[in-house]
Amino acid sequence: MHTYPTQAVILAGGQGSRLRPYTDDRPKPMVEIPGTGTPIIGHQLSWLAAEGVTDAVISCGHLADVLQEWLASADLPLRVTTVVETEPLGRGGGLRHAARRLPHPSEPWYATNGDIWTRFSLREMAAFHAERDATATLALARPRIPWGAVETDAFGHITDFIESPPSPYLINAGVYVFAPAFTAMLPERGDHERTTFPRLARERRLAGFPLPHGAYWRAIDTAKDLTEAARELGAHTGG
Repeated sequence: MHTYPTQAVILAGGQGSRLRPYTDDRPKPMVEIPGTGTPIIGHQLSWLAAEGVTDAVISCGHLADVLQEWLASADLPLRVTTVVETEPLGRGGGLRHAARRLPHPSEPWYATNGDIWTRFSLREMAAFHAERDATATLALARPRIPWGAVETDAFGHITDFIESPPSPYLINAGVYVFAPAFTAMLPERGDHERTTFPRLARERRLAGFPLPHGAYWRAIDTAKDLTEAARELGAHTGG
């Protein structure tokens, strides 16, 4: 019987420069998915709550007051605490700073980047993490390549055109499960993906959870991603 994490950190401090002008007056996680009336972070909080999370710590930076005002006025499905980086700590430092505010430091926790819109079973991922006795587990996505691909035969004849094929590589999907001990391994400042993660990988304590087939995942980086997300939402809901 697994006990699933009930606490999570959301990294919401990014400037989102590639999403301008949407991010001129709000942080990236506060950008609304067209047609939903809800910002990205609202979708994330609903997902986390549906997966059994009762407490979320949101790490804020750029235009933190806009995010905090929305949180104060929204009808939230879980308890939320915000921490503000007064100086840039890097991704690893920001994660450590936020993790110190989690209510249950001796229990595992989830984390997610604030610009990810996804739906899959976090409980399945937590069970995968526990079965491997990992210190950290990354969700892995296989994004579609934004260009059309060309297939050729051995003689160099083009045999087919494939529109936006899946990447041959898995990527870090920006969703994590961490053991309690992970917090102390994070740098005070700097990037854990260049320090802590490689160290854990060498020690075989870093696991990768491929997103289940059919799971929805999209990183919201550009205006095109917003448009695509709205279109995909319509397809998923029949709207």
